[in-house]
Amino acid sequence: MAKKRPHTKAKRPQGTGGVGTAAADGQVPVVGAREPCPCGSGRRYKACHGRAAAQAVTELVQRPFEGLPGECDWVALRELVPAATVELKLREALPEGVPSVTLATVLPMAWPALRRDDGSVLIGLQNDTASGDISRDLADTLQRALAAEPGTPVQGRRAPADGPRLQDLLDPEGEFEPVVHTGFEFWVPDTENATPEVTASLERANSAAIPTVKLSGVDAAYWCETPDKNHLRWVMPHPEERLLDALARLHAAGGSSLGDGTRLVGSFRAHGLTVPVWDLPTGVGADDIEKPAAEFAERLAAALAEESPLTPDERRARGGLTNRQVTLS
Repeated sequence: MAKKRPHTKAKRPQGTGGVGTAAADGQVPVVGAREPCPCGSGRRYKACHGRAAAQAVTELVQRPFEGLPGECDWVALRELVPAATVELKLREALPEGVPSVTLATVLPMAWPALRRDDGSVLIGLQNDTASGDISRDLADTLQRALAAEPGTPVQGRRAPADGPRLQDLLDPEGEFEPVVHTGFEFWVPDTENATPEVTASLERANSAAIPTVKLSGVDAAYWCETPDKNHLRWVMPHPEERLLDALARLHAAGGSSLGDGTRLVGSFRAHGLTVPVWDLPTGVGADDIEKPAAEFAERLAAALAEESPLTPDERRARGGLTNRQVTLS
């Protein structure tokens, strides 16, 4: 698993003067990195209060989507799904002239966000982010997109360390219902009048997209088709150690497959969650796997409730699963 940077609390500077230059509410105003820190310590800002601000921006947040409705689907759309959109509901009313906000896996030419001509906002999820907190970077992009002029893209930047996160901007009761698309035509309402650059970007994206379908009977499970074999990748919310124990119990008992010719081949970690992966025969489509996946969910629930120590066979099965685990983020 990707190592989390150790968190070290910044030492309070032993200043030669008082703190009379600090704001009355205790907040230290931001100044240039090489200027004297406003706290009165006599040190440069970057070596004093600026150090904590920089660390807050760069420290890796292991579960950036924790607390959002549909956390598992956020992870899936960030890492697994080529083309999908979700209508987002904000805590506050949308600004005048903004009819809707839509999350998209990617946008043309990898724009972080786009304010369309009609005022609607599209936010790209799979872009690189400048800090260790994807949620804060996306929230900053969203705020700037809401204020952008219609018909303009929003460029990426590092979000302010004290800026809001998605958890602060999105309605905690809002539904998160991804719509998976076969291509990226949702980018352009009128493809005939698209610019040559957008048209070329659309063609490249469509040619690279792997056919993907979201299962309807279980949460955050995505079937995909590849030339050699098909796969099911299922983002699960359970604590990693507990989930691996449960998968090991099922594997040792011969209950980890999804039917004839299918095989649990391992898992990967992404944004703090575990994603088991099954290989499927080429002829097994998304509809074919709906019932086996629902039955597996019942077996998994029973295995998760089991509290007895693992048997030797189960420990060996767990070791095999752990050895085949990789980390995406």
